[in-house]
Amino acid sequence: MKMKMKIDFHVHVTPPEIIKNWRKYAKKEKYFALLSKNPHNKYAVAEDVIAVLDESRFDRAVIFGFAFKDQGLCRFVNDYVIEKVRRFPGKLTGFISVSPNEKGAEKEIERCYAAGLKGIGELYPDGQGFNIDDKKETHVLTGACIERNIPLILHVNEPVGHYYAGKNNIPLKKIEQFVINSQNLKMILAHFGGGILFYETMKEIKEKFRNVYYDTSATPFLYDSRIYNAVKALGLCEKILFGSDFPLLPQLRYLPAMEESALSAVEKQLILGANAEKLLKC
Repeated sequence: MKMKMKIDFHVHVTPPEIIKNWRKYAKKEKYFALLSKNPHNKYAVAEDVIAVLDESRFDRAVIFGFAFKDQGLCRFVNDYVIEKVRRFPGKLTGFISVSPNEKGAEKEIERCYAAGLKGIGELYPDGQGFNIDDKKETHVLTGACIERNIPLILHVNEPVGHYYAGKNNIPLKKIEQFVINSQNLKMILAHFGGGILFYETMKEIKEKFRNVYYDTSATPFLYDSRIYNAVKALGLCEKILFGSDFPLLPQLRYLPAMEESALSAVEKQLILGANAEKLLKC
């Protein structure tokens, strides 16, 4: 069987200026400070991404800068992503960082879209200070995505289990409401959607979530290989996107669990790249 393209849908990049002076930026951004001060935190520049893709034998990565609350900082990381996507067009697809509640959000989306970026994310409702379930606070963001037919990646975490830096208290009910408010939006709920995907066994949720995808980012820290068996049993393999959360983890850390699972070769292809190709229209 010919293997399709392998795509990592969840990769963070940081401009060298921010890496070098992260403490300066952390003073202005509480959520960035929380993550940056974590001893497990890592930074990567675009060239690091290219190197790990080659090592892992992945073909392409979706990259994005940190989603700051300050729109000016979002613009700064977007400029970096635009530059690197243009330098490595065969390897990198860029997504837009934007602060939904700050002035100039729609203008920044338009600027970056015109420059060739293909989606928005990963956004942090808790860290960026916007109410994900409030239509008044999200309609500009979702409208801009729907108008341009581009997807949105949203940070979601599981409501149970151990604490870690960046784990927020946003109830899954609010995520459900955001989906209901944004029925024509293609969205990716990161980290297996914090477990909300299991509720797709409910007919009403399955219908409302018809345009929702989930990524695998941080899975080795959260679930064992049975998560893939659960996805298979739920019939959701066509909605799962491989995401490594690099530089937190490299792509190769995910593959043993997938091999241990009951996924068929075709289902692995869907998760490792075919679903992403369809969504990105590669």
